[in-house]
Amino acid sequence: MVDGGGLKVYTNAAPVDGEANEAVIALLSKALGVPKSAISIARGATGRKKKIIVEGLSDEQILARVTSS
Repeated sequence: MVDGGGLKVYTNAAPVDGEANEAVIALLSKALGVPKSAISIARGATGRKKKIIVEGLSDEQILARVTSS
């Protein structure tokens, strides 16, 4: 869901041992059509709010891909 210039992503994965982070990366990888290795967490790896970097895509391209599906 797009919310105030960012995306809200929900997962059922437990926030233990990085499981939730891995689930978010896997979900974004599939939704954006990029390999998991192109996605990294720049900030917030241990918190609820995260800053995600996707290599090779602009913010506009990311938004277009998530809103078209």
